[in-house]
Amino acid sequence: MVLRPIKLRDQRVWREVNRRNRDWLRPWEATIPPPTPSGPITHRPTYRQMVRHLRAEAGAGRMLPFVIEYQGRLVGQLTVAGITWGSMCSGHIGYWVDQSVAGRGVMPTAVALVSDHCFRTVGLHRIEVCIRPENGPSRRVVEKLGFREEGLRPRYLHIDGAWRDHLVFALTAEEVPEGLLARWRRTRSRNAPENSPRDTPGTPWK
Repeated sequence: MVLRPIKLRDQRVWREVNRRNRDWLRPWEATIPPPTPSGPITHRPTYRQMVRHLRAEAGAGRMLPFVIEYQGRLVGQLTVAGITWGSMCSGHIGYWVDQSVAGRGVMPTAVALVSDHCFRTVGLHRIEVCIRPENGPSRRVVEKLGFREEGLRPRYLHIDGAWRDHLVFALTAEEVPEGLLARWRRTRSRNAPENSPRDTPGTPWK
């Protein structure tokens, strides 16, 4: 499994995977809120506009946008956004994955990889993941990795056409001195049935 920066040339495959998973992703996907009387009308960006925005934010040190590759094919997206420096050194992770590979450990491995990259290479101190209370599969990702549940943020994000509550899960660098990926692999090894197949994690950058 590999995480690598998203590219303009990923457009065809990214759009195909996203289209195929449209109904599965819709309840959890961010949407544009209705414009206020004095505010601008905002439209959902095209793929090229999205990638250019993500790369500009990455260049400014505010974001790390990745695609997830599993067994040589693109199966999802993971972004570290809202990166803040100074006395905070924090960011938050958002992600989605192809339903066809859900349940294989792909997303926990991806989150563990990017968390280690953020803590050890980028220099962040805290990582957050905000999840709708109803999103059981996404909650299981952070629970498997040992993120702490810190509380509820009412009407935090505009999701699927309305402002939705989100639970906050967090982890700091001091909580995983051995690395989150190493801890996740030990957990999987203890819980996996004998002779079961396992994902092979790669590196955050390719």
